Amino acid sequence: MNPRQSVNKQRKGKRILVVDDEPRMIGFIRMNLELEDHHVIEAHSGLEALDAVRTQLPDLVLLDVMMPELDGFETLRMLREFSEIPVIMLTAKGEENDKVYGLELGADDYITKPFGPRELSSRIKAIFRRIEKPTTEEAILEVDDRLSVDFNQREVIVNGEHIKLRPTEYRLLYHLIKNAGWTVPHDQLLQKVWGYEYRDEAHYVRLYVNYLREKIEEDPSNPRYIITERGVGYRFINFKQ
Repeated sequence: MNPRQSVNKQRKGKRILVVDDEPRMIGFIRMNLELEDHHVIEAHSGLEALDAVRTQLPDLVLLDVMMPELDGFETLRMLREFSEIPVIMLTAKGEENDKVYGLELGADDYITKPFGPRELSSRIKAIFRRIEKPTTEEAILEVDDRLSVDFNQREVIVNGEHIKLRPTEYRLLYHLIKNAGWTVPHDQLLQKVWGYEYRDEAHYVRLYVNYLREKIEEDPSNPRYIITERGVGYRFINFKQ
């Protein structure tokens, strides 16, 4: 292998912080991530995780929920005070309430233990797909005199105020705007924004539509831009008329 090939191989993987108080679980995850050329950073507590995010700048965090002292939910809450790094929660609990709680705190995804290498790899790849910016010909789109979207900066501009979107919020808004005037079904949004493997996770769409409404709507309980078509999906207003 020549030096250029070696550098390219090193750049292929991501820096992934694995946070778990069980060494066997960290070992299992490390082995599988390193097989895909990722660089693994370990943390065995919530406080170690917070320090590692600040000092080692990982690309993604795999965060266990059930940890002593500072559990995963509290760690995530503190993490979101200073970082928007993607976070996948790891937990032995499979109840939807726990999933929704983690997502509401700012998690990007959720994996229930026990999980296999293929599921872990699939979820990580899906996260990085969502981070990538969808391409668009327009840099700034003016929806009306109140709302504009800056696709280059992943921002919405509401009454002149710039509001940053998280990657998943941006992708969701992008696909809704791309189909403005048409109702986009739940399963299509899940496939386009999260990936095919999320086709049964309808609560993801509901939650992130609520996040978008809180950021762009004047009255989120009576939305003007993102309209619910009950039992079908969502429709962004037809601003092209």
